[in-house]
Formats: sequence, C-alpha cells, structure tokens
Amino acid sequence: MSTLCAPRPDAPLVRAPSRAATAVVLAAALACAMGVIGATDAVAQPAPAAPPAAGGAAAAASVRELNLTQLGIDYAVQLRGISGTIGIPFNVRADELVTAASFKLNYAYSPSLIPELSHLKVTVNDVLVATLPVNRADAGKPQTAEIPIDRRLITEFNRINVQLVGHYTRECEDPAHTSLWAHIDASSALKLTVAPLKLANDLAKLPLPFFDRRDVQRARIPFVFGTAAAGPVLEAAGVVSSWFGALADYRGATFPVSGGELPTGHAVVFVTPESNIPGLALPAIQGPGLAVVDNPRDAAGKLLLVMGRTPADLRTAAAALTLNSQAFAGAAAPVTAFQEPPARKPYDAPRWVPSDRPLQFGELTTAADLSVSGYNPDVVRVNLQLPPDLFTWRSRGIPLDLNYRYTPRVRPDQSTLNVNVNENFVGGLPLRSANPAGDRWWNPLAVKLMPDGTLAEHKEVILPPLAMGPRSQLRLHYYFEPVGGRCVPQLDNVRGAIDPTSTIDVSGFPHFIAMPELAAYANGGFPFSRMADLSETAVILPAQPDSADTETYLGLLGQIGRSTGYPALRVKVGTPQEAAQLADKDLLVIGNLQSQPLFTQWADRMPLKRNGAAPEIKLGSWIDNTIDFVIGARTREDLPGSMQIGISGDGRDAVLAGFESPLRGGRSVVAAITGPDSKEALLNTLMTPELLRRVQGSMTIMRDTQVNSVLGGDTYYVGRLPPVAWVQWTLSRSPLMLAGLVLVLALLGAAVSYAGLQLRARRRLSVGSPKNK
Repeated sequence: MSTLCAPRPDAPLVRAPSRAATAVVLAAALACAMGVIGATDAVAQPAPAAPPAAGGAAAAASVRELNLTQLGIDYAVQLRGISGTIGIPFNVRADELVTAASFKLNYAYSPSLIPELSHLKVTVNDVLVATLPVNRADAGKPQTAEIPIDRRLITEFNRINVQLVGHYTRECEDPAHTSLWAHIDASSALKLTVAPLKLANDLAKLPLPFFDRRDVQRARIPFVFGTAAAGPVLEAAGVVSSWFGALADYRGATFPVSGGELPTGHAVVFVTPESNIPGLALPAIQGPGLAVVDNPRDAAGKLLLVMGRTPADLRTAAAALTLNSQAFAGAAAPVTAFQEPPARKPYDAPRWVPSDRPLQFGELTTAADLSVSGYNPDVVRVNLQLPPDLFTWRSRGIPLDLNYRYTPRVRPDQSTLNVNVNENFVGGLPLRSANPAGDRWWNPLAVKLMPDGTLAEHKEVILPPLAMGPRSQLRLHYYFEPVGGRCVPQLDNVRGAIDPTSTIDVSGFPHFIAMPELAAYANGGFPFSRMADLSETAVILPAQPDSADTETYLGLLGQIGRSTGYPALRVKVGTPQEAAQLADKDLLVIGNLQSQPLFTQWADRMPLKRNGAAPEIKLGSWIDNTIDFVIGARTREDLPGSMQIGISGDGRDAVLAGFESPLRGGRSVVAAITGPDSKEALLNTLMTPELLRRVQGSMTIMRDTQVNSVLGGDTYYVGRLPPVAWVQWTLSRSPLMLAGLVLVLALLGAAVSYAGLQLRARRRLSVGSPKNK
C-alpha cells in the first residue's frame, strides 16, 4: 500500500478537522479504497482547481514520456532462453499522482518460435497487463505494441517485467538454444500522465519536493535572490547548489536564476528582511533560518526559504540545510548554535576511493545489489570515483581484493566470473565444481561448502590503470554454463554473490598529474575537489554578474558536488578586483570575453587568445616546441591542433580552458567562457556521458551538441612524487636528457678512472726511484 493510504508513525497529529478537510480525507480514503495510488512521502492534498487570488496558476496535468535509456537501461536488451526476462524500474514523484499510464514496447522475436507455445508476457509490479503473441508472418520484423497500464497498479517504486516464453520445438529442446531470442529496442517508452499534488509545508521531508530521488529526469531547481547577489549571498547559493548536485548524482541539475520574480513550481529563495518579492509574505527573520511555504504563483508549488538578517546568516542557514536537513521539522525552523565541521583533508571526499586505506564494497552499495541468481544473471555493478591525479606509471595496476561466493558446478566446466572495468575485459575467474575428481564415493579433492551450499573463494585481481578513469564502473558477471541440453531439464537454481568485504586499494599510489587536463576537471572536479569542501577554491565572477554567469556558477558547483558528494561549505566568491587576494587558491573564472577583464589580463597565459573580434587558439613557437622536445614535455597525438578547429564569434560557443594560475605557480585556473546563448551547451556537455568523454586537453569548445578539444598552452605539474620515482619518470620522458646524463656519467667515470691510473703510476714510479732503494 502507498504511504498516501497508510499513515506514517511520524506524521503530525491533526486536530478536529473542518468540513472541507474532512471532505478531502474522505476523498483520499475513497481513492485509496479504489486503488488510485499516488506516490508520496508527505501528507498530500489535491491542488485546487481554481487559480489562487494572487495570480497563481492552476494545477494542470502533464504528460511525461521516458525511453529505456532514460529509465536506466543503457545496454542492448536481448531476451534469451525459454524464460528470458528484463526488469525496467520506474518511480513516481512524491508530488505527483498518476492518472493514466501506458507502455510502448518496440520489439522483435526469433522466426523459429512456435506461435502456439511462445509469447511475450508483460507485468507491472508482478501483475499481468499484456500477453503478446508471436506470429510467423511478423517474425524477425520490428513490432510495436501499445500496452495500457491501470493506474491502480502504480505505487512509489515500480517495475515493468518483459518475459520471453519461447519454444522452438514440440519435442525435447535445449533451453539455451540460439533460436530462442527476442530483442527489446531502446526506443520503447513509458508514458505517464500525472497531476500535481499539494504537499504539506514540512522541513522534515527535505529535500522533497525540490529534489525527488524517484525522478530519473534532470533536476531543474530555480533559485530566486531577494537580495543583491553579492559574494556571501552567492557563496550561500553555491553551498545549496552543490548539495543538490550531489543528491541529483547521475541525473544532473540546473539552477535557473531569478532576481525577484517567483517562478511556477518549486523554487529556493534567499531572503533577508530587506527583500521585497511580489506576492511573497516573508515571516519574521530573527537570524539564520529555514522555512517551506506555498508558492503564491502555483497552487501545487513550494518555496524553500533560506533566511538571514545578513548575507553571513544566509551562508549559515545554507550550511545547516546541507549538513543537517533531517534535523529540521515543521513549516519553519531557526538555525541556532550551528557550528561548521572542521576543514576537510585532501582527497577525503565521501564519494572518492580513499587514498589512505582500502575501501570495502559494502561502503559503496548494499549486499542485495551484489547478489545475483539464475543462468542469465544481471551484471553486478560497483561505481568507483577515483582521485583524478593518481600516478600509476609503471605500476602493476590497482589491486582488487575480491571475495565471492557461488553455487559450485556439478562437474568441471567453462563457468567463470568475468571481471570488467567499464567496457574493458580484465579477466575471468573459473568457477570450480564441488567434485573436481568426479563422482567417486571417496573424493579427497571435494571442496568444503558454506552452510548455505555455496563455495567461497578469494582472489587478488589487478585492474589495469589505463582502464581506470576518475569515474569507472567495475562490472562482475557470473557466467554459469548451462548443464542441460536436448531432453535434459535445466534447473535455474544457481546463485552468485560478491562479498561486501571485498576491497579496492589505491593507498600505495602518489598524487601527481600533468596539467592542464580538463578531463580531470570534467569527470572529477579536479583540482577544486581535492578539498571536498572547496576550501582551496575561489570563483571569480564579473563585477556585475548577469543571470547567465550566476546560472553557470551554480551549475558548475552542482557538478563538483556530484563528484565529491559533499557541499561546498568553504568556497569563496570574488570579483576580478579581488583576484590578487585569492592567489593562494585554485580559481574558477566565469564570464565572457567582454565582461570578465581577467581573460584580457591573462591572455598571454591562456590557451585562448583574441585575434580581432574572433577568438582563436594560441600557437606555440618553434622555440617552445624545441624546448618541449628536449625536456620531454607531454604531447598527445589524439587531440587536434589549432589549425583543425575554429571558434565562432556569434556567442553560441562555450569554452572551457585550463592553465596555470598567473598569480601563483602550481595553482590552476579553469576558465568557463560562456554567455546567455552558450551556457546550456556547457552544462549539458558536463551532464551528458557521451559528450563528457570528449572534454579533455587544455581547451574544449562546445556548440550545441558538438564538442571539440585541443591541447595547447604550457604544461605544469601538480602533486609530488617520491625522489626515486621522480628521477625515473623525468629521465623516461626525455631521451636526449637521458643520453646527456649517460654521457656525463661516462665522462665522470672516465675522469675518475684516469685520476686513479695516474695516482697508481706515480706510486710505482716513487717505489722504483733510487731514493727508495
């Protein structure tokens, strides 16, 4: 039963209700009795049909259509065997009620299937909704079926199962025969018609309804500033946007900005006593505080008020919200006696694989997600966020201490546990049989099983460094060789599990990286994310930032929050005039070539320069190229040169550029050159996996969905190597330097040998002289 129908233990007590409230309760009870279930974690009331008196918009139903990729099925779906099944999960937001639903299934099936014995079965939450026959005339051709779904079947968390029941012969058959297949196309889509629900004003439900983990779409959370968006106010907003970015994770999040006009839907509003937002009545502000109120422009919308008497109070309220959101309750709450946590240490971001100890899989996922069953099991996936500057040069690889269990095979066969990193195959671990020596009554080689009948094993696997990026996915797939065959029944009674105590260990690797490298920034927020609270990061905005600059800033901090899993509690926001005071920090500089004067002041250090009205890539001189060849500077052949790429001057190109800080050596600058027409291209690139892979080198140019990267500018290094490793690495990069060192050592050895021979000769002469006889 949905939580809309079942009262929660922590639900607030309701005193004697009015007749109108009683009618609402009775209507909700009737809806529950009829099975009309809405997914909600809060006390919900239907939004009023008429618009509010203050110019609010009427709550209207909307239609949402999601394909399989958007629902999380990002791989080709092939149903095989006599009972192949795919599960498609989908969820419903807490502030929405499903009024209609359907599933469009695009599929094809094997021509060998017998129509009388075969079909496709579609269920929703284990309830049959459709049985699709197979016809010989349509076999092997693309098919489409529109399947209506009764809204009463839909709850908070749902699952659509598509099962192939296939047979190719009326006699004995092989359950793993290659003719038993069906293909489910990724264009298959779920269509939901939803009506908004009016939720109670309760801080205890945060981050609902502003972010709902059930929603697989990109989060869109408007920010409204009721006061001038100066440095401390923007710092408070950055803390909140990084928190939402961490919550949104793979979905991504954008933050449209308004200077005082309320949007429809849900929004976050930063207010002080001087704020004047049309239609919004502010509560009394005595200090840092939080409140959830109705949106006067939307019957079902809510506003999260971040309140304070001063900008410093706003930052305190934002920090309390992001660190202790579960500690608040009621429609409004003050923030009292709040103390910020101690500064973070380098590389201790909650989502990163720690650099000082092994990390157990149980810290990343649950034991249920590490277990599979059946002859066609799903892949066990473990997401790994590695520090982008791990120095793995000349190492064996990253050690993976793997503990796993499985149902032992009856006889030795080809069953394996296959280990992959992303799409790269690492190795296969054989799955042993219970009786390696056969079925003899006395078997000294028989293995000892666990009490549950499984066999536990331990292996050390070395993961190749080149396959491991800042964002990697470890994929473990159990392959159980079918024991059946023609006329031999196959029992689907095999299981496999990865033990949560399995570990990955990167503590033996130093941190050292050649910069600029935008791939490290785009995938891991580096170098800013080195300190999870961004205590060594400063953001430089134009003196008068417009909404595009602010939205870019909030979106980029949301992406860094996604990488670290921690709010940007100590980020600093400054103006170009304050840049010199922030020289000891890594700088994120945002603006366009007209509004951001630092882009002109630092033109000689940037990989991007301006030639007249149009920008272009800075070319290295022949002297620089010669020096690079001698000292062994980094070169990459996979990135194009400046003659292969151009930048238009129409304002639709967004540029990311990385270079060493002109204010202090060893510090980094990432410049985000955007405008109103290009910020969407930048943020969409960073939140789209297919486009994100193309962000690398020292500069990336983005136009709509076109992404091009180049390698230009000077190379510098961040981090530190042990002395011996530094000497080995330095000499390996420059053959000429190595040859020169060998020559110097040879000359030095010759000089020492010559001096030694001269000394020996003088001794011999002195012994043979007449004075010594």
